[in-house]
Amino acid sequence: MVKYNENMKQLIECVPNFSEGRDEKIIRQITDAIQSVDGIKLLNVDPGKDTNRTVVTFVGEPEHVIEAAFRGAKMAAQLIDMSKHKGEHPRFGAMDVCPLVPIANITMEETVVYARRLAKRVGEELGISVYCYEFAAFSNDRQSLANCRAGEYEGLKEKLQKPEWKPDFGPVVLNEKSGATAIGARNFLIAYNVNLNTTSVRRANSIAFDVREAGRVVREGDQVTGKIVNDENGEPMRIPGTLKKVRAIGWFIKEYGIAQISMNLTDITVTSMHKAFDEVVERARERGIRVTGSELIGVIPLQAMLNAGKYFLRKQQRSVGIPDEEIIKIAVKSLGLDELSPFDPKKRIIEYLIDDQQNKLVDLTLSGFSNETLSESPAPGGGSVAAYVGALGAALGSMVANLSAHKRGWDDRWDEFSNWAEKGKQYHDHLLKLVDEDTAAFNAIMDAFGLPKNTDQEKKQRSIAIQAATKHAIEVPFEVMQTAFLSLEVIQAMAEIGNPNSLSDAGVGALCARTAVYGAYLNVRINSGELADKTYVAEILTKASNLLQETLAKETEILNLVESRI
Repeated sequence: MVKYNENMKQLIECVPNFSEGRDEKIIRQITDAIQSVDGIKLLNVDPGKDTNRTVVTFVGEPEHVIEAAFRGAKMAAQLIDMSKHKGEHPRFGAMDVCPLVPIANITMEETVVYARRLAKRVGEELGISVYCYEFAAFSNDRQSLANCRAGEYEGLKEKLQKPEWKPDFGPVVLNEKSGATAIGARNFLIAYNVNLNTTSVRRANSIAFDVREAGRVVREGDQVTGKIVNDENGEPMRIPGTLKKVRAIGWFIKEYGIAQISMNLTDITVTSMHKAFDEVVERARERGIRVTGSELIGVIPLQAMLNAGKYFLRKQQRSVGIPDEEIIKIAVKSLGLDELSPFDPKKRIIEYLIDDQQNKLVDLTLSGFSNETLSESPAPGGGSVAAYVGALGAALGSMVANLSAHKRGWDDRWDEFSNWAEKGKQYHDHLLKLVDEDTAAFNAIMDAFGLPKNTDQEKKQRSIAIQAATKHAIEVPFEVMQTAFLSLEVIQAMAEIGNPNSLSDAGVGALCARTAVYGAYLNVRINSGELADKTYVAEILTKASNLLQETLAKETEILNLVESRI
């Protein structure tokens, strides 16, 4: 699950697949219907001409999401005629499938409840047969989407008559225009295609069978034409594929003139995108086929992209302690995600799409941040500046580590320095976040003081809000102190073992970290004066004072070391 916290707001991602990928007018009417619900953020619309299918991704709070999904299903039922639909992708309905995915502050069990509510409404109000799948399934045989959709639209009329395939909701007779739909709750799934330098679907399928978890069925003699071998229970025997939690098929995409391995990575903690890519590369090579790139359908969590970039950097024996943007760039190029169309991380990475915060201090230019501090506004003030100075100190520590990792003659130590650089980067990134958080904490105090105080109840609520905001305004600079102090470990290590040509950079890093700790300490002290909880104040000031003394001692130690080695 993507880690995201906005005042503990529950967030669900919805990824409905509609059986129309060619008519832009129809697609737009469906997405307009979805967006007509307030509180919904449309993340991605990904139409495919050959599959004749569009994958839509949006997020929001649960009630808003299921309302938007219903409106999308209703519009699709009005505009799409399944009796005339043709496409490369398996399908059996206008809104073919609609999974709900827990994103933040919501459990899978809660998500299942919303999925079943949506399914019931689609079945009853739209007259569409609905199967609940994955975690929302009412029986084990319906957990698999493939089982629910088996026979596709063409076999749906007969399937609906079978007692074991009675829909969970909706009619048991075929809705000829809209077909059926599968609505479920599932973990985050990545739809991912790997491009091949062949037009052969048979060869692409052979590679897909090599890697997918289900593998291939065992046949007598010829693996293509031979008779299927069954086990003692009469079930086809299978040779399992090499990748767990992966579904895959091969197909030809006329739009691009290539065959692809189309995969669903159903648990990226088991099989990541980069692991799947490399496995397909190897299996294709064994068959005389070359992978030319890949294609992401929909959106992806930030961590999955960072993991991919770090994986390829480590294969090159390069440091991974570099900015996220550079890591993502390596991932895109290594996976060939921009081969078929441009890949814009801002539009494809879910955390970037969710982040609605505007006018962040850390997004300003150097002069912009300085000028904002210079202005008559009290924020950003010393707390934000302390956090930023601390981020610069951690950045200098990581810079020395990166330079050391790439130093000629030190190749056997690249991994050691990469680990130091990555640790420093973590402190750097956290301190950058605290730049805006400190200013937000100050603004929260001002907002609390601005609350009405006309009645006794209002006065009480205002007082509670002021105290809560004040405590938070103490906690943020104390967190700056802790993080900047921890960064000194990286800086000291680089002063001891890092590239000797960068000793001065380590020294400046120590000075920055010390300034960050001392500056944040002053903010802890001044904000503590307004807090009524004097027991807490005494405890936090003692901790802060001790941390400051440790920092000053560590700074002296590092600077003495730097001076002795220059």
